[in-house]
Amino acid sequence: MNGTERARTVLRWLLAAAYLFVGIVHLRSPGGFLPIVPDWVPYPREVILLTGVAEIAGAVGLMTGRFRRAAAWGLAAYAVCVFPANIKHAVEGVVIGGVKLSWAYHAPRLAFQPVIFWWALFAGGIITWPFRQREPAP
Repeated sequence: MNGTERARTVLRWLLAAAYLFVGIVHLRSPGGFLPIVPDWVPYPREVILLTGVAEIAGAVGLMTGRFRRAAAWGLAAYAVCVFPANIKHAVEGVVIGGVKLSWAYHAPRLAFQPVIFWWALFAGGIITWPFRQREPAP
């Protein structure tokens, strides 16, 4: 196994563990996420529960050879779909559990969202950037 594949494997396990954990949290405590759901989202509680199921399914799918690529695409799309909730959380200063997080949390969180998108695609074997080797010039 080369260095890229080792990195892909480690990142796949980390991403799957993170999504499994967060998916369980979404299913166990959907009410904690309600304040950050944008007003235009219909049936917010049900959407939160479905996101939990999607996170768990994505985590499991990443760990299987057969469903890995589909899970990677799904988790990348998921990272895009939840971005409006992250923006609302930051811009409106939504208080969750009595805590209002500062921009010291929100700015890196928002900036990291494209990395999560990339991470899903890399962990799923869809992309190799930036680790692919360059071809020698002719």
